[in-house]
Amino acid sequence: MTSEPRGALRRTMRAQRRAITAADRIAAAEGLAEHLLALPGLPLQGHVAGYWAVDGEIGLHAWQIRLPSAYTYCLPVLHEDGRLRFAPWRQGAPLVANRHGIPEPDVAEDALLEPESMALVVAPLVAFDVHRHRLGMGAGWYDRSFAFRRDATGKHLAPPPWLVGAAFAMQQVDALVAESWDVPLDAVCTELDTFVATDVS
Repeated sequence: MTSEPRGALRRTMRAQRRAITAADRIAAAEGLAEHLLALPGLPLQGHVAGYWAVDGEIGLHAWQIRLPSAYTYCLPVLHEDGRLRFAPWRQGAPLVANRHGIPEPDVAEDALLEPESMALVVAPLVAFDVHRHRLGMGAGWYDRSFAFRRDATGKHLAPPPWLVGAAFAMQQVDALVAESWDVPLDAVCTELDTFVATDVS
């Protein structure tokens, strides 16, 4: 297991992520798209969410433009209750910056979708391990939003929605200690590999 405290690990991994060259980012986004599209057992239609890549996160543009037409692409929106909502978005549609400076779709609140209504959510991360544990930025948005996927004992429940982490291969660590509030991912895709739960159906 990694003995590095979470805060220090975040700083280290974010710095390494930001140092990746533009050419390597483009190539990695292409490889990531191939792995995301090849995931076994994905829903055939519905609302799927990505994210707007910031702070060196791996980009989803190559995946987004190849999504089948049966999917409606969405971006996350921060909500005042501490949980994410999701808004359909197409290239060129209006965006506004949220409190962290991350672009979000500029839509009315009644157009936002609840986390429970999504078919697939691709989430950014800072670090991950082979068991699909995810280290995020520390604000807990994804864990709070998908806490319904854990039962009262903390046991991981099956989808929907599918939760898939997206990362550069260099963001993999030996092991992460899972906290009680962490929601496990069903899969993690990088430009080089896919790590998927064997019990997801």
